[in-house]
Amino acid sequence: MAVQIITIEDLNEFRSLLLNDLKEFIQPQSQQIKQWLKSNEVRKLLNISPGTLQNLRINGTLTYTKIGGIMYYSYSDIEKVLNGNSKSMPNKFGK
Repeated sequence: MAVQIITIEDLNEFRSLLLNDLKEFIQPQSQQIKQWLKSNEVRKLLNISPGTLQNLRINGTLTYTKIGGIMYYSYSDIEKVLNGNSKSMPNKFGK
């Protein structure tokens, strides 16, 4: 029967590999962004009221899909609206 000796370096390498594996396992879940958001998620994300969200739907600023009475908004569409509005904001200081 062969005897293997485990050194401190072996244990440190194992610890490092184990910690890296755990970090990779935990991090992807927190970095994922949902592709479709419900109305309450959009309101929280944009910090707006239900009436403001309704106005964005009515005037066509924000597109949505209604399935079974629930409205879904594409995250990429929300980003487009935000990026488009940031460029067209008038400068209040006349510069």
